[in-house]
Amino acid sequence: MTDSAVQTDEILFDRIGSAAIIRLNRPKALNSLNLAMVHAMKPAMERFVEDGEISCVILTGEGERGLCAGGDIRAIYQLGKAGDPEVALFWREEFPVNYTIARYPKPYVALMDGIVMGGGVGVASHGKHRIVTERTKLAMPETGIGYVPDVGATWLLPRAPGEAGTWMGLTGEIVGAADAIYAGFADYHVPSERLAELVQALGALGAGASDADVAVVIGKFATAAGESRLEGQRALIYRVFSFDTVEEILAALEKEEGEFAAFTRGVIAKRSPTSLKLTLRLLRAGRKSSSLVECLEREFTVASELLRNHDFYEGVRAAVIDKDRNPQWQPATLSEVTEADLDRYFLGGHQPLFADHRL
Repeated sequence: MTDSAVQTDEILFDRIGSAAIIRLNRPKALNSLNLAMVHAMKPAMERFVEDGEISCVILTGEGERGLCAGGDIRAIYQLGKAGDPEVALFWREEFPVNYTIARYPKPYVALMDGIVMGGGVGVASHGKHRIVTERTKLAMPETGIGYVPDVGATWLLPRAPGEAGTWMGLTGEIVGAADAIYAGFADYHVPSERLAELVQALGALGAGASDADVAVVIGKFATAAGESRLEGQRALIYRVFSFDTVEEILAALEKEEGEFAAFTRGVIAKRSPTSLKLTLRLLRAGRKSSSLVECLEREFTVASELLRNHDFYEGVRAAVIDKDRNPQWQPATLSEVTEADLDRYFLGGHQPLFADHRL
């Protein structure tokens, strides 16, 4: 099923029975999303809705390593460094795709096998049927690159139980299948070796299959995901991460004993102080928000402003360009990041990159 208007070698559209398949096809780049891919995805999904022979849409990633490692931050880094006025266009195209997935009228199935991070979460976890495997490594790792959780994560993270989402958002740490299900980012665990068989079974459903029909089929393949580490630490996480400032959270962590608390302290200490404070403010605002689109537009506002500042470029340099894993954040400490500093990321300061941040 090929349409030259949208088809690109980096994202492939296929059919197996009545199932439309979206294949992210940049395996050497861990299927990281770029502008061409997200630009192709939305019109294809609109065509699938109109096609009466298509019962469901299945998202998968090519290669053995994962569904999608996120957006192509190297490309954004290069555009920003070059002063390209189109630097934020990727997000402006990507975020409406996340919204489309969340409101999709046909069953949308995401096969979250292997690495699922950042933008990968955005094209997977807003769907109705989200499948993880024993190989799943899910994360919103943005505080480690001087950025903030986006793609609607500030809608999803605050709705995780017991402040697990705050832990995930601030630490940016990888979680496995059981934690992804516990936190509300996935629904089912299916062994990776059975995914191909599952796709065939979904394709055999026939036109007109409902979400309930799809759920029944997936349920036949689903197995227990094991114990959730985050659920096991629920009391500690709630006790520590319920505060509304990063300083209070760290002070509470200092009072906690044990390996998990020590690990969490060490991780947060390495993150961008500005990103930590922005992330917490976004998560608390997301908790009070009435819709996903409200969160997406707020994220876009903050993300656009981050492109003017040091930490995003330094974070990408350290993680992706030079790979020295030693970012030099500016400001370097939480105490140096004031509320006034944060306000300007929410259109409190100078002229924004876009006059209109609505998506």
